[in-house]
Amino acid sequence: MGDPDPGFWRGKAVVVTGGAGFLGSVVVRDLEALGADVRIVRSAEHDLRLPDQTRAAVDGAELVVHLAANVGGIGFNRRNPAPLVHDNMAMTSNIFEQSRQAGVAKLVSACTVCAYPKHVDAPFKEDDLWDGYPEETNAPYGLAKKMMLAQSQAYREQYGMNSVVVFPVNLYGPRDNFHLRSSHVIPAMIRKCVTAHAAGLPEVELWGDGTPTREFLYVEDAAEGILLAAERYDSSDPVNLGSGEEISIRDLADLIARATGFEGRFVWDTSKPNGQPRRRLDVTRAKERFGFEAKTPFSQGIPRTVAYYQKHREEIENRP
Repeated sequence: MGDPDPGFWRGKAVVVTGGAGFLGSVVVRDLEALGADVRIVRSAEHDLRLPDQTRAAVDGAELVVHLAANVGGIGFNRRNPAPLVHDNMAMTSNIFEQSRQAGVAKLVSACTVCAYPKHVDAPFKEDDLWDGYPEETNAPYGLAKKMMLAQSQAYREQYGMNSVVVFPVNLYGPRDNFHLRSSHVIPAMIRKCVTAHAAGLPEVELWGDGTPTREFLYVEDAAEGILLAAERYDSSDPVNLGSGEEISIRDLADLIARATGFEGRFVWDTSKPNGQPRRRLDVTRAKERFGFEAKTPFSQGIPRTVAYYQKHREEIENRP
């Protein structure tokens, strides 16, 4: 069904919350290239937990892409369950209500694969979302974000509001968060392996036992999926965004070791949680309803991400 259509976006007033972040910066870049009139909402300027500041952020927009979130990896989730619930529920509630009041024509929100039940057959189908409780370390974040889906369906029924909720799988790519206390698995592994290789260290410690599987989506593919959904999809039925392929954490570590030149061994700390046992999405709905298919294989995405970290390593490691 092709790439995003400049004719749809040219001159359109689009607000992107979280537009300076990892995924948001790519979405903004692509929107600007398509000719949209883009406004970036940054947390330093608009606190989306507050209704009045949210209203100021979305006023004048024809379309809102909501990507802002309080989010991190397993360690961050374990340390911050209450803020993850409060902040993400408040932002979701305010974005929907203030977009409605401001007359926004369409709202596209990014949910999370963490909303899926802990125990569900892979590949995860959108109809499985309500069939159980999320994995415990992800539950506060996943449940808070899943309220997007309930609110989208309720606001469509009550007000006729056109809102779309997509469920991206784990993202990775250049400009990811490489901070060891809050990063996800790929950037954390890259940082550890690059550091160990540079220092000549014989081993790298990783969490869990390496057996869980994960699916990953390159950030540029995710941005394209969001834009295609904004153009072509007008339903509150949830839609997965993913590659449809899974890899074990152990195999992922070996792949990253090769890409970074690390030749030592991995030590698995089994006192730390594995997280969800398996994660792979059914990506049929996205293809059928708005023509999205992932384009970037690991063989391209991982080296690009490693190269970005190596180029910016000093700057990244000096961040607080």
